[in-house]
Amino acid sequence: MLAALLASGATRAFAAAPTTNVRPRPRGEGGPVPTAPSVQALIDKAWLGDGKVSYAVADARTGEILETREPLLGQPPASTAKALTSLYHLGVLGPEHRFETRLLATGPIFNGRIEGDLVLAGGGDPTLDTSGLAELAAALKDVGVREVAGYLKVWTGALPNLHEIDEEQPDHVGYNPSIGGLNLNYNRVHFGWKRTGTEYQVDMDARSGPYIPGVTTARMSIVDRSGPIYTYSREEASDDWTVARTALGAEGSRWLPVRHPGLYAGEVFQVLARSNGIQIGGAVGRADTANGTMLAQHFSTQSREILQDMLKYSTNVTAEVMGLAATEKLGGAESLKQSAERMGAWLKENLGLESVALEDHSGLGDDSRISAADMTRAMIAAGPDGMLHDIMKPYPLDDRSLTVAAKTGTLNFVTALTGFLSGPENRPLAFSIFCADTARRDLLTVAQRERPEGGRAWANRSRTLQRALLARWAALYRA
Repeated sequence: MLAALLASGATRAFAAAPTTNVRPRPRGEGGPVPTAPSVQALIDKAWLGDGKVSYAVADARTGEILETREPLLGQPPASTAKALTSLYHLGVLGPEHRFETRLLATGPIFNGRIEGDLVLAGGGDPTLDTSGLAELAAALKDVGVREVAGYLKVWTGALPNLHEIDEEQPDHVGYNPSIGGLNLNYNRVHFGWKRTGTEYQVDMDARSGPYIPGVTTARMSIVDRSGPIYTYSREEASDDWTVARTALGAEGSRWLPVRHPGLYAGEVFQVLARSNGIQIGGAVGRADTANGTMLAQHFSTQSREILQDMLKYSTNVTAEVMGLAATEKLGGAESLKQSAERMGAWLKENLGLESVALEDHSGLGDDSRISAADMTRAMIAAGPDGMLHDIMKPYPLDDRSLTVAAKTGTLNFVTALTGFLSGPENRPLAFSIFCADTARRDLLTVAQRERPEGGRAWANRSRTLQRALLARWAALYRA
């Protein structure tokens, strides 16, 4: 696959990329020269304040540079980093890789009783949900297990266990959970509340499909205070939350991050096993190894499908796991930043990128940087007929004759877009667009980051600019 990605040699096209716009070429000798609004007029109309705009667009097949603006400027990639993570995972593990979750017995089985512990051993599957655990519980029953003499233990050592993706995010945002070798429901817990009289009924559960098992590894208390809305405390075996009563209406719900994903998954599996008549007593423990006799296993879908879903819904947990899994194949890393650095080195060696500097695989951290030239170089290497193009999400434009397959990215006062543009009369183009006001973003407190004042309007204006640039390139750079 890498040979196909690199066959054109187009990844070196930006080695001496200009820092100003390239003059558009006429469609043909003696023919009319296409016209479009000037770039500066479009940027001025977007009214992005002190925000920096950089982009690069090239012929996706030949790598010929067509137009750039500040192509070597390092900008936050936001979730467009997930496109790079997809290339990394596909290049290292391939599109058919599957994650495996296993049930292991540490002792022999006599008359349906495991004379030892039962180990739920994670393989890092980022898509494992409660329904998947229910299938494992049913499979355990099918092999004749009815009782566990010891305890249920969880093994999470397939991947590094990380408390969170980005330490600069608010505690309660569901898109910034822990990451580990055993993940469940994207490492989120469902918090629901309903007022009955003057009191509230609170539920914490791991719902998925038809299953809604309650959990105690995440606990919520309602407190009389004006703020903050949420507080968090990490205990040895639980996530302890409080919420301000004044922030709750009559009823509602939201997803909260899980910080003990292994124990969370273990508790849910224990509930499901008991519902199948399997007796497992005591608290869920932690296993040091994944040794034992395998009794049942659950496989994820293939990586290609997981990555397509990740690019569509921009799930941070999935991106981090897919990147960490590739790094494990290459020797592993002790931290998320080290894994991201290893991915950056791979991108430089295999795709010809020059100055990429990432701190994670999802783009959630705002200290990551990449240039428009490097991101477009990665798109050229992937190719307009390659797997990345096929799994990217369609990006709508007013002109429905144009087709865009792209990955978007959004942080506060940061937007990014990268992918491929084509139309009936257009050669396929590879492009990247970054808009970022990092100075304004840096002024935000952690509490302001969930909904900063002016953030949504700024993002909408920057996306309007992105669409205008795509329309410009479609008009100017035809076959």
